[in-house]
Amino acid sequence: MMETVLTAIVFAPGLIFLGLALCWLLGWVPPERLIARLTCGVFSLMVAATAWLVAMMASLGESSVRVSMGEWFRAGSYYFPLAILADELSLPMMVLTTVLAGIVGGFSVRYLHREPGFFRFFLLLHLFVFGALMLFAAGSYDLLLFGWELVGVSSVLLIAFFDERPEPVRNAIRVFATYRIADLGLLVAIFVLHHDGTTLFAGMFPGDWPEQSMRLSSGGGMLAGFLLLMAASGKSAQGPFSGWLPRAMEGPTPSSSIFYGAISIHAGAFLLLRSEPIISSSPAVSMATIGLGLATAFLGTAANRVASDAKTSIAYAAMAQVGVIFIEIGLGYPQLALLHLLGHAVVRTLQLLRAPSTLHDFHRLHAAGGGALMKTGEHYELLPVRMRLWLYRFGLQQGFYDAWLDRLVIQPVMRLSRFLT
Repeated sequence: MMETVLTAIVFAPGLIFLGLALCWLLGWVPPERLIARLTCGVFSLMVAATAWLVAMMASLGESSVRVSMGEWFRAGSYYFPLAILADELSLPMMVLTTVLAGIVGGFSVRYLHREPGFFRFFLLLHLFVFGALMLFAAGSYDLLLFGWELVGVSSVLLIAFFDERPEPVRNAIRVFATYRIADLGLLVAIFVLHHDGTTLFAGMFPGDWPEQSMRLSSGGGMLAGFLLLMAASGKSAQGPFSGWLPRAMEGPTPSSSIFYGAISIHAGAFLLLRSEPIISSSPAVSMATIGLGLATAFLGTAANRVASDAKTSIAYAAMAQVGVIFIEIGLGYPQLALLHLLGHAVVRTLQLLRAPSTLHDFHRLHAAGGGALMKTGEHYELLPVRMRLWLYRFGLQQGFYDAWLDRLVIQPVMRLSRFLT
């Protein structure tokens, strides 16, 4: 029974997406009220089913539930296993996804009322939730990659939601290019893991999370660890891939809240948590994870202090907190990192959904205080003046990320394309 419920939870939003997509292909767009009732009903049933699954596992003392659906295909020694898993890591993420998706879906019904893209938004929302649940409940890296790509595609399409303006489309293309580069790490890591044996988590990591060991060679494990860190950094806007996150705020506020405040931005951290035996077995990978998190936390904090709008400020704050989560993973505290991830996702969702109301409340408070509110950042006065000016310029330029990227990557590629044409 638990296996059936787990399968239904994961595939329910995918079936809704297919049904809505079929309606669109047949030339019929359902009315807003039908879409709203369908979305709220499905997410309510998913939350109830997830709660039942958690209760049943707790009452029976089960640490995990696994569902094997055979293989997609096999070629020689290579095979693509189809298996989903609910354990101490994936189950909290599934609860988080279903609850927050339901809240954002209900919020979006009014937020996007009579918006021309109302149907398109909910179509992509169901696709995103299906991809996220597949990512979190995957029992192998192969199936995780499938959910990983669905999350990325739906994210990019919702960044370009307001496609009547050129800037959202331009930013969506840039985000898509960043995802493509980072995802090479996950693709090559899966190739390495297949070469080293299997991509099934049960085969690679015997035991229950987080007390797992690793059945990989030390060389293959370290190489796979660095490649997985590359993929996780791209999805979670860490290190050299951090520039895409502020650009993603071009999408509607509801999608920003659940994608870049709650689910999508934490997908990279989840990948590292799922791969925790690989990370902890290699000191070099652990140190790289810590260093990447430290650098991004510093950049996010500096840029957040000088951001000129609410959503961009929240984006940089989220980037900094995910950097701290990377540090916790690198230091070997996966349970602490998971708790930090869950709490941070809830807080950022609330902040992004309330961003317009918060600005309104601040203006009222500012007026009530006679235009004088308590100053922040007074501790920076302890630093030398030249250091404060450098930090201010560093924050305004977002760590000079775009300048270096344009100079070292984009401009050479553009010159090469002009030369070839």
